[in-house]
Amino acid sequence: QVQLVESGGALVQAGGSLRLSCVASGRALSTYNMGWFRQAPGKEREFVAAIGWISTFYEDSVEGRFTISRDNAKNTVYLQMISLKPEDTAVYYCAADATRFGRTMNGYWGQGTQVTVSS
Repeated sequence: QVQLVESGGALVQAGGSLRLSCVASGRALSTYNMGWFRQAPGKEREFVAAIGWISTFYEDSVEGRFTISRDNAKNTVYLQMISLKPEDTAVYYCAADATRFGRTMNGYWGQGTQVTVSS
């Protein structure tokens, strides 16, 4: 079992930056592919970014603005977001999956952290 806890969500103006964190407990993070997803009001949850041991993968809409990284020693995954847009407003979820990578990840989930970008 893996427990994931996200933090770092906030209200920010368009063009601003935020860094989300996801701390894992229960098992070593290094054994999992990690990802970030988001869900806006009235929309389905969508993939944002994923990181494996070395590789990363991003949704087209965030490529070049968001950066996913991991610190296995701290059992933490980060999502650095810059040049935020109102359409980035959503609840952001952290995901851990031992086998799948990218959009199909569906293992363990955190409770989410709210990001609101005002125009």
